[in-house]
Amino acid sequence: MNDFEMKLMNDLTIETITKSIIEETSKWEFKTGDYITLANALLDLSLNKPRNIVNHHATEDNNSLAALNFPLSGEHINIKKFNKSTDFDIAKKWLDDEIGRWFLLSRSYSRDTTLVELIEDERNIIGLITLSDATPIGLMGYLDYDTNQHKAEMRKLIGEEEHRGKGYAKEATKLWIKYGIHNLGLKKLFLNTIENNIRNVTLNKELGFQVEGILRKECFIDNKYYDLLRMGLIVE
Repeated sequence: MNDFEMKLMNDLTIETITKSIIEETSKWEFKTGDYITLANALLDLSLNKPRNIVNHHATEDNNSLAALNFPLSGEHINIKKFNKSTDFDIAKKWLDDEIGRWFLLSRSYSRDTTLVELIEDERNIIGLITLSDATPIGLMGYLDYDTNQHKAEMRKLIGEEEHRGKGYAKEATKLWIKYGIHNLGLKKLFLNTIENNIRNVTLNKELGFQVEGILRKECFIDNKYYDLLRMGLIVE
């Protein structure tokens, strides 16, 4: 990526984050002075926080392992291959949740789908995230796996609300990326995230994904249009 393209991607990221901040702070009736204080606080944090070159580390870490076998084992979680007969009901419950439904709705072609369509499509690979005691907590997915182009769209979801924000999504995603690279031979992983999901954007960047562009007004949900942020990970 040249300097112009890098600047463009950074500008798109900043625009998305800024829109999210404005949307969230409007609920608190921020005034001009409040935004100045916020800007100063962000500047102070950025100057005091050490640079973290994560993208190179993510790629190096992914390239260091051999092929994995199901269940994929992490420190705190495991990922087993989705079983329709035993896992369908719990997944259906998660996807009816306010957050879980984005697993189905935020597709790159912005078309509503169902869990049945998702799991019965041979181009999709779905994994069930469990704790070490086998308690199911979420889903990982590769959609539209293209064996010729060596690419796929990645999805993740921590379905159980009590287990969100505990680092399980990051651990599961790292395992899933390694599986995609070493077992599926992926050279390009991409994902689409809703414009105001800053936590998800931050996590993806930590794992090596770069912003590739914004699909403006791509999804129409609850009588409102949303932009989708497209992010990609290139495997060298």
